[in-house]
Amino acid sequence: MLYTPDQTAQLPVEGFRYLLTSLNDHVLTITLNRPDKKNALNPPMLAELAFVLSYAHHTSDVWLVVLAAAGNTFCAGMDLKSLSAGDNETASVPEPAGPVRLGELMAGLHKPSIACVQGPVYAGGFLLVATSTYVVAADSATFSLPEVKRGLFPFQVMAVLLNIMPARTALDLCLRAKTLSASDALALGLVTDRVPADAVSDTVNSLLDELKQFSPTAMQFGLRAFQQVKDLPSSEQQAFLYDQFTKIQQTTDAQEGMAAFLEKRPPKWSGS
Repeated sequence: MLYTPDQTAQLPVEGFRYLLTSLNDHVLTITLNRPDKKNALNPPMLAELAFVLSYAHHTSDVWLVVLAAAGNTFCAGMDLKSLSAGDNETASVPEPAGPVRLGELMAGLHKPSIACVQGPVYAGGFLLVATSTYVVAADSATFSLPEVKRGLFPFQVMAVLLNIMPARTALDLCLRAKTLSASDALALGLVTDRVPADAVSDTVNSLLDELKQFSPTAMQFGLRAFQQVKDLPSSEQQAFLYDQFTKIQQTTDAQEGMAAFLEKRPPKWSGS
């Protein structure tokens, strides 16, 4: 993460310039709020995303994260105007400790995330969608990587797509700039749920209610291990995962879960 726990002990009292946030019943909702620019990502907005994702990662009261967007477009990717002309706007958060790479930040979140996709996703917007744990998309949503039309290439997106679809499919999306329908995206694994536009919120809420029944500590252990085990040689993976299972048994949530099972009652999770 690009911010320390001390830096992100609380969200800015005055709020963010380009994000809306709310924390309710352990669910942090982050809403991209630059609808006049189709939620295109400029440097100040990227810094805000880095800050709030660090907050979500470090804050024990956050168990689940929802990514949503204002307006008709989920995200138009990088703001090409700021990319070509620079951006002198003052950020609303401290300078991050390094370059903001959304794919890395999302992978390092280690908490279940749900992308609530109400409209088109372009270019760098894929970094938020492809790295979310779940993606609930309106059946009218579309997905496109138009970088090659601008003389660019979606390098970072290519890397995250390789985690969820065959290499040739990922390359084809990058090379031919095809537009995927929500049905296409579902078939490729980019989307996990395709629903009518007026059912997106209810579907997300239903998924949140289901996830809240389970141990947040267990899910965080699992998501962290999922990322870490990929970097280990196959000869070391089982030993690492055995060690993780040994450690998780010592957590308060594991002890509560086992006690609740034996006592035939619902568990009361503490997230520790």
